Amino acid sequence: MKLGLQDKVALVTGGARDVGREIAVGLAAEGAAVVVNYHGSKAGAESVVAEIRERGGKALAIGCDISNIEAVRAMVAQTVEEFGGLHILVNNAGLVIRKRFGDSTPEEWKRQIDVCLYGTINCTHAALPHLEAKSGAGRIITIVGDSSRVGESGLAIAAAARAGNIALMKSVARETRAGLTANTLALGLIETAHDPEFITANRDKLTKLYPLRRLGQPKDVAPLAVLLASEEGGWITGQVVSVSGGFSMV
Repeated sequence: MKLGLQDKVALVTGGARDVGREIAVGLAAEGAAVVVNYHGSKAGAESVVAEIRERGGKALAIGCDISNIEAVRAMVAQTVEEFGGLHILVNNAGLVIRKRFGDSTPEEWKRQIDVCLYGTINCTHAALPHLEAKSGAGRIITIVGDSSRVGESGLAIAAAARAGNIALMKSVARETRAGLTANTLALGLIETAHDPEFITANRDKLTKLYPLRRLGQPKDVAPLAVLLASEEGGWITGQVVSVSGGFSMV
């Protein structure tokens, strides 16, 4: 399917690896110019950019701590200056510290909330004037874990922060003008570079929680994100779509 993203500009936070990488590459394959945001993975972001450019696309890596609103504003301004606008925002970056809530510390709460909740707030607020200016074309896709809807042992703070993201997207969807859409993808457990020891140690037990009897892969997420970024997804807004192998069915 040709989704018509030529002349569109996308910003993907946490785009250096895993789910973010697949989404960035997927958007570029449909014709979008893509800014690959990173914080600690410069080499990974530059690798994504190189891959996109080798295929004839346009891409740029920008380092930014999304928990810093001024840094986010500068990143958005650089995006607009480089590519002439901003049509698509993918809030993908996150920080998860897997720990029983009773054993966690206020410092760990703050780190996760700063990235997972304030990061999404900062990026959405900074991007919104540009997205609303693109009549009928502005898109926001926010990636969360399905724990934000159903809870999960060891993920209380990240789940709480991302539940806030769901409410933010629904509220933005109600407020925005000019055809802008805002949606959330709620993911089951994706096999990524994050926390591989946990997956390895618990694979059999975890897999039994999924009706499809496998864990997710980054490539399972990207097609739906790209669809929501396109004109074909233009009548979908304020929704939470579970991409979870059946982990939750709510």
